Amino acid sequence: MVDAFCATWKLVDSQNFDEYMKALGVGLAIRKVGNVTKPTIIISQEGDKIVVKTQSTFKNTEISFKLGEEFDENTPDDRNCKSTVSQDGDKLVHVQKWDGKETTFIREIKDGKMVMTVTFGDVQAVRTYEKA
Repeated sequence: MVDAFCATWKLVDSQNFDEYMKALGVGLAIRKVGNVTKPTIIISQEGDKIVVKTQSTFKNTEISFKLGEEFDENTPDDRNCKSTVSQDGDKLVHVQKWDGKETTFIREIKDGKMVMTVTFGDVQAVRTYEKA
């Protein structure tokens, strides 16, 4: 199932991301950069680990994890999180926890595109990626 996500993805559409970043407490300067940056996400599988590389003109990040196992993650906006990625049917569910807070990323493939829905509290954003 994870194979469907293993590809290089380029951001093509972003809805409500500024409101999402604002809800997280991201400052104005980083939000401005975050809103114009069009990251490339490279998802691969190496043995029993999944590797997610995010590349942009703002910041490059890489996480490596096993499904269902908690790992430490430092986000592009410098949050230090305890994260877990699990599989729920045909979706990858990524949960980040920090300072008593929690945000969720749900990645799914729709019509050949990767759609990532991010939620924090009652704020939701949708980012759509196409294969590069």
